[in-house]
Amino acid sequence: MIDISFGTDGSLKAGTSAILFCHGEAFAQGAVFRQHDEALGGALSRAVALREFTGRSGQAVSLTAPADHVAQFHLLGCAPADDEPQGAGAAARQAGGEAVKLLKAGGAKISEALLLLEADQAPLAAEIALGARLGSYHFDRYKTVTARPSTLKTLHVVLPETGQVEEARTVWQELEGLGASVFLTRDLVNEPANVLFPEEFTRRIRELESLGLEVEVLDRARMDELGFGALLGVAQGSEKPPFTVIMRHRGDAGSDRAPLAFIGKGVTFDSGGISIKPAAGMDEMKMDMGGAAAVVGVMSALARRRAPVNAVGVVGLVENMVSGTAQRPGDIVKSHSGQTIEVLNTDAEGRLVLADLLSYTRETFEPALMVNLATLTGAIVVALGSDYAGLFSNDDRLAAALTRAGEESGEALWRMPMGAAYNRRIDSDIADMKNIGGRPGSSILAAEFLRRFVGDTPWAHLDIAGTAWAEKATALTPKGASGFGVRLLDGFVRLYQDGAVHH
Repeated sequence: MIDISFGTDGSLKAGTSAILFCHGEAFAQGAVFRQHDEALGGALSRAVALREFTGRSGQAVSLTAPADHVAQFHLLGCAPADDEPQGAGAAARQAGGEAVKLLKAGGAKISEALLLLEADQAPLAAEIALGARLGSYHFDRYKTVTARPSTLKTLHVVLPETGQVEEARTVWQELEGLGASVFLTRDLVNEPANVLFPEEFTRRIRELESLGLEVEVLDRARMDELGFGALLGVAQGSEKPPFTVIMRHRGDAGSDRAPLAFIGKGVTFDSGGISIKPAAGMDEMKMDMGGAAAVVGVMSALARRRAPVNAVGVVGLVENMVSGTAQRPGDIVKSHSGQTIEVLNTDAEGRLVLADLLSYTRETFEPALMVNLATLTGAIVVALGSDYAGLFSNDDRLAAALTRAGEESGEALWRMPMGAAYNRRIDSDIADMKNIGGRPGSSILAAEFLRRFVGDTPWAHLDIAGTAWAEKATALTPKGASGFGVRLLDGFVRLYQDGAVHH
């Protein structure tokens, strides 16, 4: 993990590598740009003219050894394009991630570097630092030989004024915990299924008690008593026992406000069951617990920053495996809510897990609202690709707040339709409902299935099947687990704190 510090010393010492953030075409009038351009004999101005650099996002100018005492000097554009649906904070995080990418690609063996900011960029210093931290993530714990390990260990964020440094450090105290929580989620999702099975996942959640979270575990026997027939049906084909884990954050314990509830699908490996998946790509089904990992991450983030809200996180941890005891297509199960479900496809298992969690959470905690996250359908990937997660909701105000949080965090959501015509398609001839309703609109049908278990509680379903796992690296995310949902929901909770969501 890269260490990050804040200060005012921007002097270029021997072997220094530095990045100057340039926000739009006026960057050349900035005091920091002029100072370093003069110190480097006008090299920056000449490079800008030659490359037609305008300070827009995605642009960079790199100078190698522009002076005897400077190893590298980079100019990095960070003004977002007009058509980019993201706030200033998201753009700043993107720039921080791009900075780390530039430094690593520069070829120089550097252990530390300077990130130089103009005075008007100081309010976003901590966001830039968070982007740099997120961009530095790598998962290599199972490599016995690492080729060309990065030598970059420390970033110094340089601000023009001492007062700006203290402000940045204050904000960073919270954002550093958010970064650690995103890393936690990424680590969980990246773990192989032979390591992170339900019992081990449960153990790792218990470790968060050290942050002040209360953790309760429901084992198979207790879930059977509670009538979790849908979840237990998914788990019955595996030798690994299932668990439901409940995390509570009491940041507003003195009030009588109902908690916010976050619910996650935690299928630690999904073979598809008897409706088995194709072999190609099945290895990635270790990430089918991405929703549960995101819930763990956001509960970690709330605890770390001592968020002044009450929140509960509920995750259902199971394996969906093929065996002589596995659930069969055509089986009928009775859910915690009392409703019966005809299981026509055992690979539509995530909605069965969530069905019991949603009704249990609604009945037990009487939350102000519920948001569930799940890598639920391949259909949402076909519809939205990897740029947006699907948002389904029974409440316009909740949906609007989540959409806003997505724009501000850089974890974008796109609201999808719902309605009675879709809902009727999951009616069963021999049970209350069936778990699939055909291919057309299948991500919507999955959401309608979940809707039957939430009652009149304000609710949103986030289908993160296309966003939880990155097929290629970006500035903020390496290939693999993205940690999607943690920054989004932390931002959503901040909106709730400000009164922008249901109380």
